[in-house]
Amino acid sequence: MSSFEDHYDTSRFRDVHLDLLRRIEELGPRFAARAPEVDRTAAFPTQNYRDLAEHGFLKLVIPEDYGGFGLSLFEYATIGAEIGKYCGATALTFNMHTSSMLWLRYMYEMPNLTAEEKRAFSRMRDLQFPKVVEQGAIFSQPISEGGTNWTSDPIRTNCRRVEGGWIINGFKKFASLAGHCDYYSIVCTEHFEGRAPRHEDTMDFAVHKDSPGLSITGEWDPMGMRGTTSLDLVLEDVFVTEDDLMMPAGVFVKTLPQWPAMMATLTPAYMGVAQSAYDFTVRYLRGEVEGQPPIDRRVYPTKRAAVARMFQRLAEMRALWTAAFAEARPFPSKAEVMRLYAAQYAVMEGVQELAALAIRTCGGQSMLKSLPLERIYRDSRCGALMLPYTTEIMEDYLSVMSVYDMDEVDRVGADTVSARVSMWRPASDGRASDAA
Repeated sequence: MSSFEDHYDTSRFRDVHLDLLRRIEELGPRFAARAPEVDRTAAFPTQNYRDLAEHGFLKLVIPEDYGGFGLSLFEYATIGAEIGKYCGATALTFNMHTSSMLWLRYMYEMPNLTAEEKRAFSRMRDLQFPKVVEQGAIFSQPISEGGTNWTSDPIRTNCRRVEGGWIINGFKKFASLAGHCDYYSIVCTEHFEGRAPRHEDTMDFAVHKDSPGLSITGEWDPMGMRGTTSLDLVLEDVFVTEDDLMMPAGVFVKTLPQWPAMMATLTPAYMGVAQSAYDFTVRYLRGEVEGQPPIDRRVYPTKRAAVARMFQRLAEMRALWTAAFAEARPFPSKAEVMRLYAAQYAVMEGVQELAALAIRTCGGQSMLKSLPLERIYRDSRCGALMLPYTTEIMEDYLSVMSVYDMDEVDRVGADTVSARVSMWRPASDGRASDAA
């Protein structure tokens, strides 16, 4: 298996970052050994999470003031990619937990929050971060609702004010970590009498796994990423209080479009899957796959040419992806956002191309379930479908941003026009004056 030192100029990496990457290199072979059974049974990688928790990975991005490592978005992305190299399902679910912590950290730091929003947000961080740092809690982040595009209309899962808090009712589809987390970060829309639901009324609550009215339903037998256990959640009159809030009302839609890289955090898992496809192909051609005859297939020019193509494609993907995360920041420029969208597109499409080329290059045996490549291939097909940045949506965003000014894009028709709510918009000139 390749080393992270093969992929980056680590001379600029912080010591804590390097130490955590090395820990993944130590843990990774365990993840890879468990991956076939996780895939076969569509079971959650519980033991992998025990290993991650034991080594502190649940608190990767939590600020140091709260007892976390305080890793940047770029630093987290490189670690997510390393986990994905060994087990895609572990990396993808780990992102759901880490994204919940990223939102708590970075949305609070946004300069367009009011002083009142900052004060409220500060209290929420004081309540939520210790659940992870001190109690080892795992968070899930289910947003999709099935049959609706949560990036367009206001989220249909709703809450209503009652004495002492709110009552939540709704449904979440593809709730990764279902039954295996401690808290669900439930994004919903607060409803008011006489007013239509609005994006500005979006709320986010930490709902405990044992909350009355919360249930897990459905079956989970997908094509790929089987260990994510992304079952359905049903919320029926689930009671929450102010102590459960993870974000002040309205901050979700106010900040997320101005921190677009926060919605590209599914890519590390697939960057890792792409690397694993290449790494396996090299080992296979060299006759170094455990349990297989030591046949040297490097002598065939067609296979050497194919692995060269794989390396070229992988290097292009990683260069664009690395640069996009390295420059990620709130209120980015249009050029930075377009590079981010291009990186998202490159990874989610490129991983499929690499896995398919690996299958072709390694030949018939690669289709056997006794080898990891057929699982890697199935996992690779899933990323392009995941909201909010599906391949189709990225094509729309990049196409209109390439040839239109930003004040024109909403007048340009497309099948994906409704998904432009989550599209980056230029910051208003007055954002700094609104900050705390």
